Amino acid sequence: MPNDLVVVLPGITGTTLRSRRGAPLWSPTPGAILDAITSFGRSLHALRLPEGIGDDHPGDGVEPVALMNDLHLIPGIWTPVRGYDRLLARLRSLGYRESTPAAQGNLLPLPYDWRLSNRYNANRLAKIVEPALERWRAAAGGPEAQLSFVCHSMGGLVARWYIEKCGGAAHTRKLITLGTPYRGAAKALDQLVNGAHQRLGPLSFDLTAFARTLPSLHQLLPEYACIEDPATGALAKTTEHPHIPDLDRALTHDAMRFHTDLRAAELARPASLAATHAIVGTQQNSPTTARVQDGRLTVHPTYAAGLHLYGDGTVPLVAACREDVPMDSNMLRRVPDHHGNLQRNKAALDEVTGVLTGLNIPVRAPGRMRHLRLDVPELSLAGEELVIRLGTADGTRIAVLVTVRNEVGTVVESQVVVARPEPAEVRFNRDGGRLRPGAYTVDATGKHAGSPVAPVSADTLVWP
Repeated sequence: MPNDLVVVLPGITGTTLRSRRGAPLWSPTPGAILDAITSFGRSLHALRLPEGIGDDHPGDGVEPVALMNDLHLIPGIWTPVRGYDRLLARLRSLGYRESTPAAQGNLLPLPYDWRLSNRYNANRLAKIVEPALERWRAAAGGPEAQLSFVCHSMGGLVARWYIEKCGGAAHTRKLITLGTPYRGAAKALDQLVNGAHQRLGPLSFDLTAFARTLPSLHQLLPEYACIEDPATGALAKTTEHPHIPDLDRALTHDAMRFHTDLRAAELARPASLAATHAIVGTQQNSPTTARVQDGRLTVHPTYAAGLHLYGDGTVPLVAACREDVPMDSNMLRRVPDHHGNLQRNKAALDEVTGVLTGLNIPVRAPGRMRHLRLDVPELSLAGEELVIRLGTADGTRIAVLVTVRNEVGTVVESQVVVARPEPAEVRFNRDGGRLRPGAYTVDATGKHAGSPVAPVSADTLVWP
């Protein structure tokens, strides 16, 4: 039986929220993502944070309830993410079990209020996991049991702060991260500056003002030098550029202090590196740099000298690992998939299994696997064609089955195309009626069972 207590932390927007009266404020159910987003928009007065909240709780009665099992996205806040049901199912298959009234368990899915500062949530984490660890030790784990964290996206930032700044290092054996933006991401910069309303056309509500109150979203801002001078090509950090429009300077500087303090603490404790297992998404076009010109900010998928470093479509590879871990390090575990699907990708789950159990789990089929590069728009309007771009990442050509599924998993459209090194467009919803308003998943897989293609998935929202 597994001995450690495994704590699962989701990413931003990955926890359901309710009011003090028990009313759901953010809790999508299968097939109802549009209703959830609309309901969320109506609840903004209850969810917006006060100015200067810092690392405190607003005392507004909002409570975290559970991890998301289904597709969830809030337009303009991070990225679409599939649920955590497959990750939890894999952990249960390894023998981990949640606690019940009759028995103490060693699997702890931990929801948190993702609006709030990662420092706040790390301090809250300490008050929950350390008593849980003591109970597990007393019940079955024994005195040698420790904590092992499995974290998706921003959850890895919460766990890292707990480990390094809240005394968690004394209780932690392993930190496994899936798509954690160790150094932030240019996508958060784009969203905070350009806002949600730029992407949704005739929305009846605007999430931009809400997003700009969140310390958590600011703590996803890029810490690495990513603001490109349009004249010289020189790169500056976010806090070094004096004229980024509509960016809260106080929240931004505080977010950079979060990263700086965390990096210093990890460097001062060399054992932290050996305990960290970063699973990163690769081969997908990812916002990497930004340019400010004529009062407008635009993001671009290349880095210095026009290099395509790729990433998971949300977190570029340059930001997906600690500063002291080179991008070509053998310490990184690479999976060619999108950010919102890493916690469900079989190869990634095999990696998690291998780290937790110490078994040598093969994560690729025998022979050479073909890697795909898939670009899917996160948002579109009903009646429009859904245009995706698909290519191979290794310079080969291969037949690929591209499938569009709705929120409950029903296949709506599918096509077999030949993916080539130069990405090409694949069009769906040509008659304007098959993709009704709602959320959809685009899967790119091998044409036949056993085809040497590493599957890639991404999600899109069709707004009415």
